[in-house]
Amino acid sequence: MRRDLPYALGGLILGALLLGNAALTPDATVGALDVALVAAMVVAVAACRRYPVVALGVITVAMLAVHIRVRPGVSAAFPVLGAVYVAGWRGHRVAAATASFAFLGGFLARDIWSRPTTGPARLIVDWTALMLGWFVSANIAGLVARQRRAYLEQVEQRAIEAERTREEMALRRAGEERLRIARDLHDSLTHSISVIKVQAGIAVHLARKHGEQPSATLLAIQEASSAAMRELRTTLDVLRSPADEDHVGLARVDELAERTRAAGVPVHVTVSGPPRDLPAEIDQAGYRVVQEALTNVARHAGPATAHIHVEYAPARLTVSVTDDGQASPAHPMTPGVGLRGMRERVTGLGGTLRAAANDDNGFTVRAAFPLEEPA
Repeated sequence: MRRDLPYALGGLILGALLLGNAALTPDATVGALDVALVAAMVVAVAACRRYPVVALGVITVAMLAVHIRVRPGVSAAFPVLGAVYVAGWRGHRVAAATASFAFLGGFLARDIWSRPTTGPARLIVDWTALMLGWFVSANIAGLVARQRRAYLEQVEQRAIEAERTREEMALRRAGEERLRIARDLHDSLTHSISVIKVQAGIAVHLARKHGEQPSATLLAIQEASSAAMRELRTTLDVLRSPADEDHVGLARVDELAERTRAAGVPVHVTVSGPPRDLPAEIDQAGYRVVQEALTNVARHAGPATAHIHVEYAPARLTVSVTDDGQASPAHPMTPGVGLRGMRERVTGLGGTLRAAANDDNGFTVRAAFPLEEPA
């Protein structure tokens, strides 16, 4: 409706101009029918954008009738000129040309019929030539406006096509980069982890063969290498294909805690709130935060106990890992690659990460992820 408002205001202005000119004509009498014709013109101009052909016909007939009845002069041609331009702009060239010839023919016939009262023949010719130029200009302007609109649409379509091509090229390059990373990881890590797994398995087998109980550390190495191989395969599959069908998540935190206990670090797991389905990215990021935090506990905390707390709230997921190890506020730990990677992963999903020493020794890693409200 806002786009139709300028047309409606233009129709009102033209209607007032017509009635004013008719009232100033000495021998003209403006009646109810004339006012109704002007009102029909105003309504048609207001609807000209939506229905250009119908509005053009109504305006042409109404203005011819007004010119025949009250002779408002060339002002009767103004609404027709505007409608002709809009019709040409919208692609109705035949209708615009037909309306132009019809109005010019009727206007000229009316002036010739009433020539003794309207003035000399030269004045009629001048008016006719003037309006002929106006109507030709209106038709040409409408045609030019339509061609310009088509050109702009074509340019916009080309820009969209170019943007789509750039996106496809970026996706293709990203796919090639994923494949390169997958090959590099496979070449650099898979062999080494496989050797660790095989050697640990042989050591466990030989210990049992000699009737000895394998040490907890050896079993932890065997289990950790097996888990690393599984996650590495999953990561390589994800890199080779964008679909992550077998991603790790918070449902496997207990497995992670059990492997950490096998490595000699006591771990307690607490879950608050009813578990809910999480977006895959947040679910995996929460698991990785716990994994990295437990790795740091095993490497840096010394003799310590770790506490994992997963809190499900309606609009937030909070994951925290706290230990009672050797860290203290007096000797802050310099953030390493693991903490920086956790922070990038969490903040990339719109969350926050706090990693700092506790007041009573120990260290806490706390990540909070925003969630959408449940329906």
